[in-house]
Amino acid sequence: MSNLQDKIIKELHVAPEINALDEIRRSVDFLKAYLSKHDFLKTLVLGISGGQDSTLGGKIAQMAITELREETNDDTYRFIAVRLPYGEQADEQDALDAIAFIEADKRVRINIKSSVDALVEALKETDSAISDFSKGNIKARQRMIAQYAVAGTYQGAVIGTDHAAEAVTGFYTKFGDGGSDINPLVRLNKRQGRAMLKALNAPEHLYLKVPTADLEEDKPGLADEVALGVTYEEIDDYLEGKTINKQAAQKIEAWYIKTQHKRHLPITPFDTFWK
Repeated sequence: MSNLQDKIIKELHVAPEINALDEIRRSVDFLKAYLSKHDFLKTLVLGISGGQDSTLGGKIAQMAITELREETNDDTYRFIAVRLPYGEQADEQDALDAIAFIEADKRVRINIKSSVDALVEALKETDSAISDFSKGNIKARQRMIAQYAVAGTYQGAVIGTDHAAEAVTGFYTKFGDGGSDINPLVRLNKRQGRAMLKALNAPEHLYLKVPTADLEEDKPGLADEVALGVTYEEIDDYLEGKTINKQAAQKIEAWYIKTQHKRHLPITPFDTFWK
């Protein structure tokens, strides 16, 4: 194992192997402790896409909320699952299946298309060139704006679903899906998340689904692994301390170095990592 690989594993807190049931309990207890500590918070909010990460995050959140209600006799605790399509989502049924599995207390559907399109048109009026990639990031950030609006209405905190396999490559939108209040999945890689969903008896098609951000209209449904140039199996092996193909390791480490700014709060003159 290289020094950089060891550094990354420690920084992202990835264990070489997990007990799925123990990690489920760890995440549930973490969310419960956070809400109990901040008694002005009564709600957890999460956007549900129908993919592995939001399905897992949502189920864990609902479990935490249900237990808090039972333990405190406070019926004001709730979990809100938010649907955030841009127009019509191709995999809408997966999102509905995920929400049904989660058994969310409340469901909200907010179509972000009009707000995203309005901003794109406003930018065009300033002669700002908006690429398809940039528009995709606008979608991700608009979804987070919507989640925070819902959270503000219901005394809530917004859950993030970023995990170690995304963090190491920076495969998320800065201040979009990368911006949240609390993240119960941060230490996990992709296969560990799958194991947890399997232990929770989630529908198989949700955790075996090909991961995709699906933000770019020129490349609809583009698989994460294609965009990254490396597979999640390789990323997971790397994060578990295993020796992998040299080219794959170099690709992962290049992504890690390139995206370090995403794993850091806004840069100040006192920071040194970027110099």
